[in-house]
Amino acid sequence: MTNPLPLDQQLVLVTGGARGLGAAISRAFLAQGARVVVNYRTSRAAAQDLVSEYPDRAWAVRADVRDRAQVDDLVGRAGEHFGSSLTTVVNNALADFSFNGDARAKAGGIDYDAFAAQFAGSVQGPLNVIQAARPGMAAVGFGRVINIGTNLFQYPVVPYHDYTAAKAALLSLTRTFADDLGPQGITVNMVSGGLLRTTDASAATPDEVFDAIAAGTPLRRVTTPEQLADAVLFFASPWARGVTGQNLIVDGGLVKG
Repeated sequence: MTNPLPLDQQLVLVTGGARGLGAAISRAFLAQGARVVVNYRTSRAAAQDLVSEYPDRAWAVRADVRDRAQVDDLVGRAGEHFGSSLTTVVNNALADFSFNGDARAKAGGIDYDAFAAQFAGSVQGPLNVIQAARPGMAAVGFGRVINIGTNLFQYPVVPYHDYTAAKAALLSLTRTFADDLGPQGITVNMVSGGLLRTTDASAATPDEVFDAIAAGTPLRRVTTPEQLADAVLFFASPWARGVTGQNLIVDGGLVKG
């Protein structure tokens, strides 16, 4: 097992890395000197705009993470482009979803197709990415996997039934994979935010909802994408070398424990 790599020596894949939280995470790694593969599915222009800010260390690649063949191609091309294997993956990509509680199906009306769609994005996608990146990480005895979760496990106040169930499954995968991959020098952790102010996915959320959430936090404000990205950096950094299988909630203190 190698020593933990500093952030400026890491090659990072951020899925859904061109917009919203993903863009904040991509920029956070780039600001620390890392090389970043900005994955996107439909946001080509946003990905290219981000890459233009860091042309020597950022590279945009289209892939639908739900498709294993596309993920294998992405990982292979990233290695060829940068001349090394991925060291770090951030599973952030979110299948089409809008955080608007008023528009979501309630318990009596939601069907399993909605759950299946979210499981494909939040479980199948990360599974594909981790499995594709694992051989390169294992070969050098170092890897960092950071999955993006939600505080709705502990605070299910909005009827995002399908989204929350899929992210709960991702938390289970985080913990079981941490045990399985630990001997190979690979840590697996989760960062769980609440409603973020503001991303494309949360743009439909009324201001009064944001204000109500802010009033319930010790910090009296809603977490930003940049603040959540800070926690992602921690799990990738040498400072987290002894941490794996954990779920860190970053929501301004709204959820305790």
